[in-house]
Amino acid sequence: MLQPSNVTPEDLGDELLRVVPGKDPELTHPDIKVFINRIPVSQVDAVSEIVPVCEPTLGGNEARYVMDCVESNWISSAGKYIPAFEEKFAAECGCKYGTACANGTVALHLGLAALGLEPGDEVIVPTFTMIATINAVAYTGATPVLIDSEPCTWNMDVDQLADKITPKTKAIIPVHIYGHPVDMDPLMELAEKYGIFVLEDAAEAHGAEYKGRRAGSLGHAAGFSFYANKIITTGEGGMITTNDENLAKLTRNLRDHAFSSERHF
Repeated sequence: MLQPSNVTPEDLGDELLRVVPGKDPELTHPDIKVFINRIPVSQVDAVSEIVPVCEPTLGGNEARYVMDCVESNWISSAGKYIPAFEEKFAAECGCKYGTACANGTVALHLGLAALGLEPGDEVIVPTFTMIATINAVAYTGATPVLIDSEPCTWNMDVDQLADKITPKTKAIIPVHIYGHPVDMDPLMELAEKYGIFVLEDAAEAHGAEYKGRRAGSLGHAAGFSFYANKIITTGEGGMITTNDENLAKLTRNLRDHAFSSERHF
């Protein structure tokens, strides 16, 4: 069984230790205190003051839709809401197809798995991103190759991209940090030149636009998150968007354990 590693600052050495962030500063200003009553009881003592990234607003018809779903008895993987959500969300992104899934990490994993990545393949990802981006690459057995960020938007520095491409490069994952799209035109030009698949990590970029085009339609496919602190939330959840019919069919097939209408089991 895997065991967590207990690494002390001394184990890191001076070179690594100097780039590791220190402990968060204490909030000393009397007016800067944010109390969140949704923190689990087990964490109350450890975390009593936090600044939330974003809080969900559930002031519309959410409860009615949930009850409609419960009363229909379709609460897992089928029913009318999932295909409607896939169709409408994809259309909002300027795409033909959407594949709903468990969360944003699964969305990225499905997009990469559909490529058939293998150990030895390389996927370029930015240094500044959620660990989920790199985890999705690792799940396929491929190797993440890190590229630094540019200082204006903190997005992937596209000017450094050409130097990172090798014969082993199979995919690039541009992450639209904080909803600000990566400079996609030069990135896609390089990808087309070398025949590389581009999977947008659009977890924070619902509705964002790049030169009049929506995030989610800028690459060959994209992964979205609907976690509680995202622009649109389903509590948990994710979505792959694409204009590639074959890719959409394959991601749906993989999502559903390769079940099919011809042979369900």
